[in-house]
Order: sequence, then C-alpha cells, then structure tokens
Amino acid sequence: MMSDVTLYELAHARTGDKGNRINISVIAFEPADYPKLVEALTEERVAAHFASRRPSAVKRYLLPKLHAMNFVMDDVLDGGVNDSLNLDMHGKSLSFHFLSMKI
Repeated sequence: MMSDVTLYELAHARTGDKGNRINISVIAFEPADYPKLVEALTEERVAAHFASRRPSAVKRYLLPKLHAMNFVMDDVLDGGVNDSLNLDMHGKSLSFHFLSMKI
C-alpha cells in the first residue's frame, strides 16, 4: 500500500455515463506509478469510496499499455440524467470525487 497520497497527484480521470451506469477511466501521469495504482485501486476499495452512491456493481478493466484502468459502476446515478433532479452527481462530478481518494 502506498503512503497517504491523493489519487489526483498521480493520475487524471475521464468519465462517461449512460442511464444509471458510469465509467471512470483513471490514467497515470507517469507509467512508473501504474503498478502502484493497480495495487491500490481495487474494485472493493473503489466500491467503498463510492459507498454513499450505493453501487450495485463495480468492475475494473486494466489497460496496461495505456497505463490506465477503467471502472464501470452500476446504479450510482439516481436513475440517470433524465430521471434525476440531482445533476451534480453525474459523470464529471463523480470523477472528481474519485480523484479525491487517498491511496
């Protein structure tokens, strides 16, 4: 496990959402940090970080040639953009929440 470092110090994120599903890609700034991120950002830890959104599933896809990983989370968007009055909880807002994670 790494020291008390915030994810945004080591990586940036890209986000997309469709319906009640979101995907957040995390891309290491430096390739040398990628193994540390893989160790720290498990599906279980990410689910715990997003516990307030109550994801029904979190799936991680590793993209080692890009020094990145993609997380797909289900049921975290209050039904989706068209069904929710909570616009701040979509896509990019949740990627900023992800980048605040201590690793």
